[in-house]
Amino acid sequence: MSAIPEQLKLLDDGRLWIEWSDGVQLVYPVRDLRDSSPDALTREKARLAAEKPSTELTILAPEELAPLRITGMQPIGRYAYQIQFSDGHDSGIYTYEYLYSLGKPLPPSD
Repeated sequence: MSAIPEQLKLLDDGRLWIEWSDGVQLVYPVRDLRDSSPDALTREKARLAAEKPSTELTILAPEELAPLRITGMQPIGRYAYQIQFSDGHDSGIYTYEYLYSLGKPLPPSD
């Protein structure tokens, strides 16, 4: 994969929009990005949840109750972005290849 992001913007509905160097335009629902974070803690939580679903209720912090949004994106060299979310999560490094794979085609109405 050799495509790199050429343009990025947050759409009015909060989704991330990226135009890639190969001309492809993809959108990213924020929840999908957050749930797909490549950091070790998120991966471990997903693994444990798949192995043994919990019947316990989770207590959420106030920032987790608010609508999830992207609060910042920092380039990491010329290969990735670190995305900061409104729930405080900021440890995932999204390589261009991984980010590209998570995108959804831009619907015709957008």
